[in-house]
Amino acid sequence: MLSTIVGMELRQRALQVLCLSDVDQKVAQTLHMQTQAASFSIADKAPDEPLDLPGRPERPALLAHSQVARRSPATPAGRAVLLHAIAHIEFNAINLALDAVWRFSGMPQRYYLDWLRVAAEEAQHFSLLREHLRSQGHDYGDFPAHQGLWTMCEKTRGDVVARMALVPRTLEARGLDATPLIQRKLRQTGAADALAAADILDTILREEVGHVAIGNHWYRWLCERTGLDAEAHYTVLVRRHEAPQPKPPLNLDARRRAGFTETELAWLTYGENASNAPNAF
Repeated sequence: MLSTIVGMELRQRALQVLCLSDVDQKVAQTLHMQTQAASFSIADKAPDEPLDLPGRPERPALLAHSQVARRSPATPAGRAVLLHAIAHIEFNAINLALDAVWRFSGMPQRYYLDWLRVAAEEAQHFSLLREHLRSQGHDYGDFPAHQGLWTMCEKTRGDVVARMALVPRTLEARGLDATPLIQRKLRQTGAADALAAADILDTILREEVGHVAIGNHWYRWLCERTGLDAEAHYTVLVRRHEAPQPKPPLNLDARRRAGFTETELAWLTYGENASNAPNAF
């Protein structure tokens, strides 16, 4: 049973929930934390790190990215695989947000509350997708998945600037680009379950813009605090941690609403040739 939290420290609690391996418990406890946000204290020192993070369910089986099959959304089976892959991303995003809460010391209270809200919204996204999968005779864990998002989380575990740069505003921002293309393919099928899935992605896309915006805000805040040029330092971090370049086409409207500058959009689109970008940027 979930009870009111009194005197609990937020970062310790976030770590406890991150360690949960049961899917239902992790989702429920994350949502409960958000409802009790005002009851938490926030410590200056991070809790001790467990040996094995995050807590994972036994299923889905985790494979290398190249080994995870892709199927066309033109068939019910293909749509199930696609929606399962997106649900897995959202489940990982719960872990990413909880890790951002517990791991990094010395941040303003707003930072911790922002990432707690993100964790709760990711839990809601996962729940929407899982409910849809169940309506089609499947469930989370039925298909293999990969763990690419958490790999970057591990790479940036010792640097909050790199974490803000390369998880929310790089890896998660890729969802802003990919989602409209996925929705278009789903709606082209005309199938009722595909149209329902596309509608769920409307909600997810709208809120993910806000999540990327939070990453942008705290990345720039950190750069300003430490005297770094945010745009120049981003390119350094991308190379240092081998972060992927986004795949075109970029969702320029969503990225602008999430706080990307025109200079950043040109670099993300053209890389080292950004100086030759058209004036549209």
